[in-house]
Amino acid sequence: MGEKDRLRDYRGKRDFGRTREPEGGSAASGAQPRFVVQIHDASTLHFDFRLQVDDVLKSWSVPKGPSDDPHDKRLAMPTEDHPLEYEDFEGVIAKGEYGGGTVIVWDNGTYEPLSHDRKGRPVDFGESLERGHATFRLSGSKLHGEYALTRFRSGQDGDREAWLLVKAGKGRTRGHGTPDPYRARSVQTGRTLGQVAAEGDEG
Repeated sequence: MGEKDRLRDYRGKRDFGRTREPEGGSAASGAQPRFVVQIHDASTLHFDFRLQVDDVLKSWSVPKGPSDDPHDKRLAMPTEDHPLEYEDFEGVIAKGEYGGGTVIVWDNGTYEPLSHDRKGRPVDFGESLERGHATFRLSGSKLHGEYALTRFRSGQDGDREAWLLVKAGKGRTRGHGTPDPYRARSVQTGRTLGQVAAEGDEG
C-alpha cells in the first residue's frame, strides 16, 4: 500500500486550509526508525504515541501516557497513520477542527525493533504489529529501554481495537511513571501546554 493510501484517513479528517498540521509526503526516512510522544489537550487530555513504520507513523492514543514503570500497563487505542513530518508538530489545532486543542512534543528519538519468532529469528516490525505483539527499545530524551505493545482486543464484534503499552522490567525495577501533563515541557521548545495555548499558535 502506498503512502498516499496509508494517509487517506489522516487527510480525510483534516482541512489543511485551517490547520497547520503537515499534509505529509516530503519527509525522508532516516537510517533508524523514529518515535515521538506528543501530549494533546483536546476534548480529552491524552498522550499520542507514534512509531515510524516504513513511510508513516503508526499511532496510538494513550490516555495516561507511556510510563517507565514496568508495573504500569497503559491502555493504547490505535488511531490513523500520521505522516513522518508529524514528529515535529507542535501548536494549537483550531477549534472545530478534528483534534482541536493544544499539542506539544513531549519526547522523541529513535527506536530499535526487537521482535523475534519462536526460533529467535528477527520478525519484520510491521508484521509483528499486524500479529498483535511487538517489542522495541526506545532511545529518547526522556524514555529509554525496552517496551512492548500487545493487542488484547481485536476490534471485531463491535468493540474498538485496543492495546497495552508496557515497559519491560527485570526484578524489582520501578520507574517514575508519567509526569503531570500540564507541567510537562516540550522536548523541542521547553514550553508547557499552557504556554503554547497562550501564544495562540494555530496548528
